[in-house]
This record gives sequence, structure tokens and C-alpha cells, in this order.
Amino acid sequence: MNLRKVSIIGDGAVGSSIAFSLAGGHAVNEIVIVDLNHDKAEGDALDIADGMSLVSVPKTIRAGFYEDIKGSHIVIIAAGAPQKNGETRLDLLKKNASIVLDVAKKIKPHLDEGTLVLVVSNPVDLLTHIVAKELGLPHKQVFGSGTVLDTSRLKVALAKEAGVDPRSVHAFVVGEHGDSEVPLFSSASIGGLPLSLFLEREGKDPEVLKKIHEGVRDAAYEIIKKKGATYYAVALGVSRIVSAVLNDEASVLTVSSYMEDLYGEEGKIYLSLPAVVSGDGVEKVLLPVLSKEEKEALIGSAEALRSKLRQL
Repeated sequence: MNLRKVSIIGDGAVGSSIAFSLAGGHAVNEIVIVDLNHDKAEGDALDIADGMSLVSVPKTIRAGFYEDIKGSHIVIIAAGAPQKNGETRLDLLKKNASIVLDVAKKIKPHLDEGTLVLVVSNPVDLLTHIVAKELGLPHKQVFGSGTVLDTSRLKVALAKEAGVDPRSVHAFVVGEHGDSEVPLFSSASIGGLPLSLFLEREGKDPEVLKKIHEGVRDAAYEIIKKKGATYYAVALGVSRIVSAVLNDEASVLTVSSYMEDLYGEEGKIYLSLPAVVSGDGVEKVLLPVLSKEEKEALIGSAEALRSKLRQL
């Protein structure tokens, strides 16, 4: 297995943006793009490859077929129909479930023993569950991009309100990557100060957090309304996950991970919680200390996902 080879299944706006983002980074040395439209995949591979003299770490990038994913450290599933204006991520479930299931069946014969599968297609939590069930791999090897993007959106929004660098904000969004997601304001901090104390010292009304939550939750709808799709920040989030894996960082990221038990309630669902991500995948999930309201919201988010899965 090439510990720095990544294959991307699906070369739409999201898949091609992921390929471009990875090509400009430091973690990957080989990228394979697989798509039903092989000409499109070849075109993107050639286009990106033309810039390899301009990046700090040149890569091999090419279009391929399913058999070419052999030896990949990570296989990224980005295939599926895009979310349309007015559509929720869960509305996509029936359309995309059959697509990713077909992809899972096609990649299965070409996976190496330690290959990780990262699902990005939406609704990501439910599709990750479907892929994991089909592949039958250890749960740590199959996970989704989860709320890594939502967490970034929350950090950016809090940083803007506080007037600080987003990297100085520590906060998580957990649960579903979608409408029932839960921002963990009770454990958030800015420059080491608890968020509540920071707001108090700055004389800010705590009600501003409600507006921030709504902005984070509805960000995708606003972007889709204006430009038709979201893909750039998604690609940056996926690149961050890939870096954590290929560099064996043991980074804490809110990827979509399998939960058997959730604070004493029924689990058996993929959803996002802070998790340690390394070269072997999801090493462990860190169950954060939640307020009563956050805990109830997270359990409700898990049940909303299970309900959709049962309907499917």
C-alpha cells in the first residue's frame, strides 16, 4: 500500500475541488481520479498536473478506473447528485444511497487490508453507514467528512464576532451534518477563555450565539442559493482530514464515526463527534461533556438520522 496515495471516486464539483486542494498540499504524492465520465477525469488530471512545477511537493495525478485504486491509503467517495436549492441534505438520501452503494460494491474488490474509506457525499452520515455496512470493514476504517466543515464555519463565525484569528477559537459542531447539528457553545473557548466568560468581558449579549448557530446551520443553503453548490471549503476540510491520516497526526476532528452507544442511549449510527484521526483511521471517539440542552439535542440528532435510515 502506498501510504501517500489517495483515490477520489466522483469528479464533480466536490471531487475535482478535492483533487485540486490535495495537489497543492504536502501530504499526498499520488492522486487517482475515477469517474463515469472518464474524459472529464482525464481533463481535470491533465489540468492539475500542468501546475506541478509550481507546488512545493510535486505529485503524480492521473485519471483511472476502479482497479487503479489498488494500493491507496485512502479512497474518497465524492460521487452523487448535488444538493439543489431548497433541498435538505436528507432529501438527497434516496437519490444518493443507490449511487454510493454501487460505488462501494465496485471498490470492494480493489481495497487493500489497511485502506481507509472516507465518504464525502451527502447526506454524509447516512451514506457512510450504508458504505460501511456494504464493505464490512472495521468501523475505524470507514468514516465520513462529518461536521469538519460545520466546525470550521462555527470557528470562523465566532472569530468574526470576537475579532480574533479563527485558529484561536476552539469549538465543535457535533451530530448530523445537516439541520439537526449541535454547536457546543458550553465547551467553546477563545484564546483559552471560556466562550461565556469572553462574551461577558466584551459586554456582548449571549443571544448572539443563537444567530451564529443559525448562520452556521444554514450556510450551505445560502451558498447554494447564490452559486448553485458548495465545494471549496468542503475540499479544504477533506484535505485537512487526509493530512491527519497520511501524516499520522492523531488530530481531533469532528468526522462522522460509528457509535454503538451515545450517552447511555441507543447508538448504532454514524454521526459526528470529536475523534482522534490517525494513519489507521478513527482511533477513538472523544465523548465531550455537554450541557443538558446540548445532550438532548445530540440524542435528538442521532434519532433523526436513525429514523431516516429506517425509512430507507
